[in-house]
Amino acid sequence: MLATATYRAALLRRLKQLDSRLHALEAELDAPRDRDWEDAAIESETDEVLESLGRSGEAEIARIRAALDRIRTGRYGICTRCEEPIPAARLDVLPETPLCQRCAALTA
Repeated sequence: MLATATYRAALLRRLKQLDSRLHALEAELDAPRDRDWEDAAIESETDEVLESLGRSGEAEIARIRAALDRIRTGRYGICTRCEEPIPAARLDVLPETPLCQRCAALTA
């Protein structure tokens, strides 16, 4: 039996970190812009990077929420594809993963 409380706590900590980071990214994107053309071009590139980081963070948040839902429903630690147990060593590294290593390799 997995110690889901430990994984739940780790997932909630990460969710809080991501939430803080996304709020900081949003604030940066909403900040007033420089009128100088060169600075505006650099800011545009920076905005693209920040938006990409935001999308990545939102995707991780979705994976974390799905993992928390699996904890609530008693399906955490079971591969959503083959329904075999996911080894604790994998969950220790990727607590939000829905797939065992074999199934993850098949989707890569």
